[in-house]
Amino acid sequence: MPSPSQQAITQLIDLLKIEKDEDYAQYQRKMLDTSIKERKKQGVTWYPVELVNRYVSTGERFTLEFERTTDLDQNHSFHSGAVVSVFSGHGDDAETVSGVVSYQRKEKMKVVLNSSDLPEWIRDGKLGVNLLFDEGSYREMQAALKVVAGAEKGRVAELREILYGAREAGFKNGFDYQSVNLNEKQNQALTNIFNAQDVAIIHGPPGTGKTTTLVNAIKEVVKTERQVLVCAQSNAAVDLVVEKLDDLGLEVLRLGHPARVTSQVIENSLDVKISKHSFFKELKEIRKKSEQYRRMGQKYKRNFGQEERMQRKLIMKEARLLREDADRIESQITEDLMDRAQVIACTLVGSTHSLLRDRVFKSVFIDEASQALEPACWIPILKCHRVIMAGDHLQLPPTVKSVKAGREGLEETLFEKAITHTASDVMLETQYRMHPHIMDFSSQHFYDGKLKTAEEVMLRDWEDEGVRFEFIDTAGCGFTEKVKKETRSTYNEEEAALLVKHLSQHVKEDLSVGIIAPYKAQIQLLNELVTKTPELDVIRELLSVNTVDAFQGQERDMIYISLTRSNEQNEIGFLKEYRRMNVALTRAKSRLVVFGDSATLGRDSFYNAVLDYVQSIGGYRSAFEFIY
Repeated sequence: MPSPSQQAITQLIDLLKIEKDEDYAQYQRKMLDTSIKERKKQGVTWYPVELVNRYVSTGERFTLEFERTTDLDQNHSFHSGAVVSVFSGHGDDAETVSGVVSYQRKEKMKVVLNSSDLPEWIRDGKLGVNLLFDEGSYREMQAALKVVAGAEKGRVAELREILYGAREAGFKNGFDYQSVNLNEKQNQALTNIFNAQDVAIIHGPPGTGKTTTLVNAIKEVVKTERQVLVCAQSNAAVDLVVEKLDDLGLEVLRLGHPARVTSQVIENSLDVKISKHSFFKELKEIRKKSEQYRRMGQKYKRNFGQEERMQRKLIMKEARLLREDADRIESQITEDLMDRAQVIACTLVGSTHSLLRDRVFKSVFIDEASQALEPACWIPILKCHRVIMAGDHLQLPPTVKSVKAGREGLEETLFEKAITHTASDVMLETQYRMHPHIMDFSSQHFYDGKLKTAEEVMLRDWEDEGVRFEFIDTAGCGFTEKVKKETRSTYNEEEAALLVKHLSQHVKEDLSVGIIAPYKAQIQLLNELVTKTPELDVIRELLSVNTVDAFQGQERDMIYISLTRSNEQNEIGFLKEYRRMNVALTRAKSRLVVFGDSATLGRDSFYNAVLDYVQSIGGYRSAFEFIY
């Protein structure tokens, strides 16, 4: 009879299939069953594009740089790390080559090809780029879940029962970690990690130094374990940890496609480390000779005699032998790099890398675990004896596309289950980011009033006195929301205009500013207005406009939020995702300004609490004060 945890994992397998089917159905609607014209509207195709540059980049791979020449105002879904296909022509007979987007900004895109050869048709023009469906991630998650569900004994079965609350997590006694560089709760979290035999959790609310605590824990753990595995859901999160570990002087090896690795940590990537190895010069020479022999052999014509045939056979054999020598040397280099690394870092799904197939670690550290689907977390856990997770389940949840799968349990993360079922977490309580006015609402509403402001924040040289959290109420102004027909995304022209006007009147040189909105149509509108506002030129390089998700883990001196919704039906859509709003409200260091319609939002208990709070600190304003 399967245990309750085995039954739960089996159900999770079914939910993941539902999620995959929904994800693929959305992809089909956008991509496979539509014309190029429609796909361009859906934002999953760039066509036509101009090839403005091509070169060999990291890892001896070709990079193609494209520029969009038409539909410049069209929204799209391309982003760094996306899997794409470059195609020539269009229709059923289109030739394609796959790759990964390494850079995307405005109308430019760089694609690192998965192939080491450049297709001949790439020079013929008539080029386009399609977004591809990433089926591999689902395949790896399903495979991991089947192993976890089927485990009857052994370490996997033990960890499953512990994380699901059927068995108690074990802790040793006696170790008490103290570092002068960390505060009391951070030291407590490290003590917890050192004493944990099965699982340890760092619960890090906004600005409390979660990543700092995590990297310090990794630095200390590798002193006794020699090598650890470090993972996160996103490439950006992995790279942030890698950068901080590298700054601490650790030997870090970053696995993953070079296109998905940021420039700050590219030196830690496997491809770059191979190119700097003492054996690489020999490897390159052998590869060069192999290619020369291969080309020589291919020059022979079909109608040659027996002697020429034998000569060609010998030449091609020599090319093959040289290639095998090169592969053997590269394998030796790679194994050497793997063995020397104190930290091996990759995404959760990236831990299926062939180089990790037979490796076992005592500990795996998972950062941003509260944003990761449970099936993805099990992939690296299968390689490890114990798991340390860091995150905050009261901030952004994982992205789930199927409403049914999310509602029935896929949205609940392994981090949440562990923090609920095991007495293994330490919550960090001192935050180093926000003015108390900005911190207090989230502290009271999400963290039981436990957050406190670090002394150095209180001593910060604030540029002015007064209220730091303002709510500018557009109720009664007639700022009615609209819906974009093509994307069904909501926007509010008058609210966006007032926000930009307010910002332009309060802008200060050298202060970083973030503008957050929950809808892509509102983001597009705000970007257009910001571009046309000359008063903002003084902070142009310090100003960014984006969604809540894009600002996760970031901070700015000033944050403006456009809640956008304003309608007579009091519909607020996914503004009801309060954890997402918790992220938005905790990005600002010194000033937070929120624009919204209290008539639309006020019936919701959460936003009513926001309004009560800003009134209590004197931060409530009517938009009528700023219209004229």
